[in-house]
Amino acid sequence: MTEVPSRAATQASARWAGGLYLLVIAAGIFAEVGVREVLIVRGDSAATAANIASSESLFRLGFVADLVSAGAYAAVAFLLYALFREASPRLALSSALLGTAGSLAMIVNLAHLLEALSWLGDAPYLASFAIEQRQALAMASLRSHGLGYMVAGIVFGAHLLVLAILILRSGLLPRLLGALLALAWLGSWTNALASFLALPFASSLFPWILLPNLVAEGGLALWLLAIGVRKARAE
Repeated sequence: MTEVPSRAATQASARWAGGLYLLVIAAGIFAEVGVREVLIVRGDSAATAANIASSESLFRLGFVADLVSAGAYAAVAFLLYALFREASPRLALSSALLGTAGSLAMIVNLAHLLEALSWLGDAPYLASFAIEQRQALAMASLRSHGLGYMVAGIVFGAHLLVLAILILRSGLLPRLLGALLALAWLGSWTNALASFLALPFASSLFPWILLPNLVAEGGLALWLLAIGVRKARAE
C-alpha cells in the first residue's frame, strides 16, 4: 500500500526535474545565442559597446535568463539526487554537489556582465576614462565572463560524467542516455581545455563541440518529463 504514493512521488520528482531541465536549456540558449552572440562582436570593442548601448534591455534580459538557468539547475541537481540516492548514495551526492557547484560558479561569473555594463554607463567616476578605454575595459569584462563560463563548464562536465555513470549503473533510465551524457562530458572538457590552452583550432570547435550536450541533456530532460524513471535495480 505504501509503494504507490512513493512511486507517484518519485515520478513527480522526475517530471519536475525534466521540466526544470528544459527551462535551464532554453534560458541558457537564449542568453548565449539570442543575446551575447548577437551583441558581442569579437575583436571590436566599439561595435560591441554600441550594440549593448542600443539593446541594453536585451543585454539585461540575457543576464536574467542566465540567472534563472543557473538557479533552476541547482534545483535539478537536488531532484536528481532524490531520484538516484537509493541506487548509489555516494555517486548521487557527488553529482548533486558538482551540479550545485557549477550553478554557483555560473552565478558568480555573471558579475562580469554587470561589470561590463557599468563601464559603459554614465557614472561620474567614469569621466576620467576616455570612451575608448571604457569600451576596452567592458570588452575585457566580457572576455572574463567567457573564461569563467569555461571554468563552470568544466565543473558541469564533471557533473555530467558522474550522472552518466549513475544512469549506466542504476538502470533507472536508458543506458543510451548515460552514453550520450558521457559524450557530452567529453565535448565540454575538450572545448574548455582547448580554449585554456589557446590551441589554434579552439575557436573552430564552438558551438559544434557542444551539440552532444544539447542532444544528451535535451534527451534526458524530455525523458524525465514524459516518461519518468524505472524502478531501481536495488528494489
